[in-house]
Order: sequence, then structure tokens, then C-alpha cells
Amino acid sequence: MVDAAAQPGYETFEAYRGDLLAHCYRMLGSLDEAEDLVQETLLRAWRAAGRYDPLRASPRTWLHRIATNACLDALEGRARRPLPSGLGPAGDPHAPLRPSLDVPWLQPFPDARLGDPADVAQQRAGLRLALIAALQLLPARQRAALVLREVLQLPAAEVAQVLNSSVASVNSSLQRARTTLRAAGPVLDELRGPADPGEHAVVERYLAAFEAADVPALTRLLADDVALEMPPVALWLSGRDDYRRFIERVYVMRGTGWRLVPVRANGGPALAAYTADGRAHSLQVFTVAGGLVRRCVTFADPAVFGPFGLPPAV
Repeated sequence: MVDAAAQPGYETFEAYRGDLLAHCYRMLGSLDEAEDLVQETLLRAWRAAGRYDPLRASPRTWLHRIATNACLDALEGRARRPLPSGLGPAGDPHAPLRPSLDVPWLQPFPDARLGDPADVAQQRAGLRLALIAALQLLPARQRAALVLREVLQLPAAEVAQVLNSSVASVNSSLQRARTTLRAAGPVLDELRGPADPGEHAVVERYLAAFEAADVPALTRLLADDVALEMPPVALWLSGRDDYRRFIERVYVMRGTGWRLVPVRANGGPALAAYTADGRAHSLQVFTVAGGLVRRCVTFADPAVFGPFGLPPAV
């Protein structure tokens, strides 16, 4: 019989909300769906609290088991959530900017939703957009095995328990997942790799150059092979020159006088962009390495501002 005194209460479950939200987001690539799945997880946990056995699993492992299986159920028959670079080759900086509203795009994750500040550094692991996009290439159970084992760092035996599987099966799934991700590029380095110590300074200089419409200064902050992505527009660009041409086009189309607000997204620096008339425009999420911007994913959809606690106008 399970000791009733050892049964966790709802306050215990709530303490893991941020951790569970990050986990479900890694599995689904969607903040909206992750929020729904976390709520379902907490409800399932509350209903099953009488069956929780602390001798078999910690509350965290038990909750992640419920959340993972809820995610696996949700992923059945679902299309993957890509970034534009996952759909085809790089395009022309002067191409039409037509939103592809039929694509279930990858969504950004607000770091402020991670919860307990003491755990934020660990929770940020594996949230970089390039890795989240690559995880979408994996079958659901391989995705779960990799996230549980490599991001949450659960022992193989606990992962097997979560997935109702064997340790041998977990190790096999993990090996296949890692092989797939290696073929997708150096995304595995983003599991627990240290951030560029100068990334904030680089993004601060980017902010100043963008607000000043100083294209030469902004261009100097870009790597030669920098990528610019703009969901929900399927177009993406590769290389410093095309990036520069596109920024010049932005100022022609939208004018100058932009205001950018620093935020944190997907474990790194981001900028919320408002046009000169004060309207929310886009959220720019950066990857910085070697003192240069390597990737900027610009979510050109004001709807993403809400989860970051950002106003629709300033």
C-alpha cells in the first residue's frame, strides 16, 4: 500500500510546471500545444496521486512519464513543425513575402516561462531553435528517448520506465536518433554546449545598428554563412550579402525608426521589433558564436508577442 503521507499535493505538481512546459515544447515544437499538454499532465497527475509510489520514481520522473505519454498520444498523425530552412533551399532576398499559413510552423519559447530560477540553467538545455527543428525529424519515441536521456539526463532505466520499454530498446532508439541528428548538422552541440560569452554584447550592438538603420554596422556583426529565417514566410536566406540586401529592403518597405526590446527566447537572446508607428512586428531569435550572428529566426507574426508578456503596441 502506498503511504498516503508520501503522496504529492497539487503544490508539488505546480512546482514542475516550467520544467514540464519546456519538456512538452521540446517534444511538440509548439508552445500553444505544450501549454495544453502540461495542463492535461497536471490533471492526470492529480487524479492518479493516490497511485504514486515514491519508492519507484521521484515526483519529477513520474510527472515526466505522464507528460511524455501525453505528448506521444498528441503526436500521432501530426505533421512535423519545421523552420523554413527545413523545407527547401535558400531563396532570393527580393522574393515575394507570402505567409504560408497552411504550415504548422515551429514556435518560439519564452525563457520567462521556465519557472524556478534555481533550475533555469538546466531547463534551458536543449531549447535552441536549431535543435528543436532537428528533433522534428525524429519519430516520436526516438524523440522522447533523446530528450529524456540527453536533455533531462534521466538514467536509461528510468527512461525505459517512462516509455514502458526496455533499456536495450531505449539505447537502440537513442543511437538511431543521434545518427539522424548528426546527419542534420552540428545540432547535438546545442544540447548542453556553453553559450557564446559575448552573445549579449553582440545582440546589443545588433539592436543599436538596427534602430539606427545602420546597415554597414549591422552587416559587420554577421557571419559569412549567416542564415535568416522568417516564419510564417517560407523564404529563408543564406549568407551575409543576401542578409544585408534583405535588411535594406526592410527599411525601404517599412521605413526606419524601429524600436527593439530585448527578451530571452529558446535559451538565448532575442529582440522584439516594433515598427516606427509602435506596432508589434516580429520576434528575432539569435544564435551567436565566435562573436558573430550565425542565425536569426524572425517570427514575423505579432501573435507571438503575447506569451512573452509583450504589448501589441508601444
